[in-house]
Amino acid sequence: MKNGGRIEAAIQVLDDVMNRHQPVKSAMRDWGKRARYAGAKDRAWVSGLVLDALRHRNSLAYAMQSEAPRVLVIGALRHVWDWDLKDIESALKDEHAPAALTGEEREGLLLAPDPSAPPHVRGDFPEWLTPHLTRVFGEDTVIETQEMSVRAPVDLRINTLKADPEKAGKAVKTAGGKPSELLVNGYHIPAPDPSQRETSLQSIPAYSKGWVEVQDAGSQIAAAAGNAKPGDSVLDYCAGGGGKTLALAAMMEGKGQVFAYDIDGRRLSALIPRLKRSGAHNVQLCHPKEPEALEALTGKMDLVFVDAPCTGTGTWRRKPDTKWRLKESALAKRNEEQAMILDKASEFVKPGGRLLYATCSFLAEEDEDQVTAFLERNDAFRQLDAVQSVIESGQLTDAGIDIVRRNQIPGGAVRLTPRKAGTDGFFFAVLEKKA
Repeated sequence: MKNGGRIEAAIQVLDDVMNRHQPVKSAMRDWGKRARYAGAKDRAWVSGLVLDALRHRNSLAYAMQSEAPRVLVIGALRHVWDWDLKDIESALKDEHAPAALTGEEREGLLLAPDPSAPPHVRGDFPEWLTPHLTRVFGEDTVIETQEMSVRAPVDLRINTLKADPEKAGKAVKTAGGKPSELLVNGYHIPAPDPSQRETSLQSIPAYSKGWVEVQDAGSQIAAAAGNAKPGDSVLDYCAGGGGKTLALAAMMEGKGQVFAYDIDGRRLSALIPRLKRSGAHNVQLCHPKEPEALEALTGKMDLVFVDAPCTGTGTWRRKPDTKWRLKESALAKRNEEQAMILDKASEFVKPGGRLLYATCSFLAEEDEDQVTAFLERNDAFRQLDAVQSVIESGQLTDAGIDIVRRNQIPGGAVRLTPRKAGTDGFFFAVLEKKA
């Protein structure tokens, strides 16, 4: 495909996302079915442009004076991909390209960013979130949120049940991987140019052999804060896709027991092939249709890990369409769910055991507010130093320990952000049940 056709395709996909409320993956899949002629590079190019238009939706609409999908896509070429105006005009002359630029569009493409624009414009986030973000980041709100609008890297966790970092690392290097600066058993693949196709990790033998797992560095650090030891009894209460389940099982060297539970049994079923590939034999699934298996664990766990359902604000780099679908009512609903989940999960912690609460969110209402409210309701628990728990796990490099220390907040919890840690947005707190 020529660039003009790719631009037209991006407009169609973005229209499906914005006006038909489709997730980007679904919209791209549907377009791909209609465009069988499009190759892998074409799909990557179109997807990259759509995602960047969404990442910068507010600032592009402000500069271009329109939120129409066509205008956002063309604006992204200039203001995000740094195309020259002449290159854009040339592409729009291609066969199957959209119509030529209007005078208003050309004017918007020539404008420089306006430093006087409102914070939600410069930071590209929903306006209603302004007080929530300002509460957490203060004067740094725009800087922090701008870093949430860039393309995210790929982080890998070396599965130490099957390979060591040196052995797996040799294979990962073929995909551009480099040792993580933060994690002893991690590798990092920098984000490619937005118009380029990401490396398919599934095609790397190390992946199919179970030597590596895709897991954001922030998620790996949160798992490390659990400080699970060989022989422990651990409950991953909101296991989901199982990323932290597998990380905890590896930290325990296959000894002890990890129980994976999720209210959605379908998600647990999806974990089964991952378990087989990873070689984690110390994991048992607790299906929601068999509640007696979960209830038998009451008061017996050394560690209960709660990666609570949340607004997902910390994943905006990877899922920019979700930030524009987020509503204030959804935040309130999540807050109610988080409180109930914390109360229920705490029942499984034995005296002297630990409860780790984590979210992929940077909103205080989902993070420290939940921890504070829980401790007020449950005087049997006390908050521990999460940084010390991470250090004791032995999973972080010296640089990683320094990053975690610098991102500790009052009370002992840790909040990571793309700007300050280079990870997705993540929060975690460690609580102990008094003996």
